[in-house]
Amino acid sequence: MSVATWERMHAEDVLIAEHDQVDLLFIGDSITAGWDWQLWQTHFAPLKAANFAIGADHTGNVLWRLQHGTIGQLHPKLIVVLIGVNNLGHLQESPEQAADGITRVVQQLQLAWPNSRILLNAVFPFDEKADSPNRAKAKRLNSIISKLGNNKTIFFKDYGHVFLQKDGSIAAEVMADFLHPTPAGYKIWAEAMTPDIHKLLQ
Repeated sequence: MSVATWERMHAEDVLIAEHDQVDLLFIGDSITAGWDWQLWQTHFAPLKAANFAIGADHTGNVLWRLQHGTIGQLHPKLIVVLIGVNNLGHLQESPEQAADGITRVVQQLQLAWPNSRILLNAVFPFDEKADSPNRAKAKRLNSIISKLGNNKTIFFKDYGHVFLQKDGSIAAEVMADFLHPTPAGYKIWAEAMTPDIHKLLQ
């Protein structure tokens, strides 16, 4: 993604933050940005949802965006967060470093919207095989950020198992590159997460 495209996407989010009513806000990277349009329209659009995810973002990008316009005049009831895999992959951070970045994002969200609930997604498993070193890194990262959940304002949920086959591997039909969900993978995620979203919006 070019810098110009990233800046345009951020500017579009700032406009939404200033002028739209949003009850359900998604924040994250390309995995969160890539929702199949039909699934989005079916599951989330009726809930007054907006998607503030941008591809290739790591926690530092998200934190910057929150501090430069994407809070705006919004008062979301629920914020869905999935971020951190690019800290492990692109930045080659340790699970502890990535977890610190996620913690800072959550703290910024709480500062901006103290009355909002946060649905913090565990970082999805990635790489095809269960014994990949990256799987162990993601598992360690999730173990750390799970402690952010208090089941009052922050709700930690690990949906990663729904993408796995019995032997722990990931099928190409679910994640073609073993990182980003296919439309079938997004359907699996939507069916796992939507009941929690409805519950937390009440």
